[in-house]
Amino acid sequence: MSQVLEPIEGPVLDQPLAEGEVEVPSLARHELTLSDGHTVGVTVAGEGVPLVVVHGFSAEGFLYAQSLSRLVQMGFRVIAIDTAGHGATQGLPLTGHNINDYADLLGRAIDELGIERFLLAGHSMGGQLVARLAARWPERTLGVIFIDAIVGDTWDRMVYLFRVNPPLLATIGLVLLVDSLSIAPAFSDPRQALKLMRLVTPTLLGHVSQPWRLLGPVMSILRTRSSRYALDELHRHDVPVVAIHGSYDLAVPYRTAVDTVKRTEGTLVTVERGGHSWLLRDPESLPGIMSQLLAGPLGEAIRDGLRAAGVRRKSPTLADVEKVCYKPGARVFSLAPADPTRKVVGRHRKPRYRWTVEEPRLEQLS
Repeated sequence: MSQVLEPIEGPVLDQPLAEGEVEVPSLARHELTLSDGHTVGVTVAGEGVPLVVVHGFSAEGFLYAQSLSRLVQMGFRVIAIDTAGHGATQGLPLTGHNINDYADLLGRAIDELGIERFLLAGHSMGGQLVARLAARWPERTLGVIFIDAIVGDTWDRMVYLFRVNPPLLATIGLVLLVDSLSIAPAFSDPRQALKLMRLVTPTLLGHVSQPWRLLGPVMSILRTRSSRYALDELHRHDVPVVAIHGSYDLAVPYRTAVDTVKRTEGTLVTVERGGHSWLLRDPESLPGIMSQLLAGPLGEAIRDGLRAAGVRRKSPTLADVEKVCYKPGARVFSLAPADPTRKVVGRHRKPRYRWTVEEPRLEQLS
């Protein structure tokens, strides 16, 4: 059993973090051909602990570019991988209608990139995929971050209803569409809206030209096994879990995150008034949440994982991290941007959302 500490309210800054022109990390997009001939889209930036990011249904890794570039500055090498049939990644054969097929492809990409240990983060459908990857490789997983993820007992019950009444899934799709259309803060922040539209447009054009490629993920959701088995495996192996969820998420109810942390004794982060795609609407909030988590249980979990892998320094060097987290001469090293930084204007304002963090604590032994 676990107890929950009093929620910690996330900070709301009074002033922007930086004004005017600032230097930020660059991200590099690549199309890789795996040894089995499958083409996979990958976005890479930074150096340090591998943070593998998996996007949601109908999205792609680069769509999260604004948040990803901020996470790089926290000591991560961010690796955003497009799932099958999304972004630059080739779709699966017609037989690939099981969610495990999508997870298998992600696993093959991680292996061929030479990544040995990693922190996983998955948004929406990506959360289901990283849950299965972590359950398969608990010894390689430093932690799992679920972001409005389709995991948990409530979501499993919803899938059962979808199977009995498939039109209900179409209703969820409509809710997701409305949520997606509302992510651009056109009136409150027109500059951010313009940046977001530049990122979203290629994704939308891809779906318009090849709409059939989204059928596979939909079928896989209907055919997927309950997520509780993967979550129970994470708990059995003491894999650190964080569930971040918008309190106003109508497509994937907030209750799914509550179920997830109950099963895994994880940390629950509630994004107040956040919809399903809050992290796209505001690129500052996820980095703010991560900063707070790294100063607490998530940061300690990563340090514990590095120590278990053989890192002995209290403050590991980059060489220490690369030795235990990557294979020698890992392919991912060659994918770094040619120019690691670039100058931009109008970034690093205060987070738009507020949040609370509820951390688990094991009961004191009597």
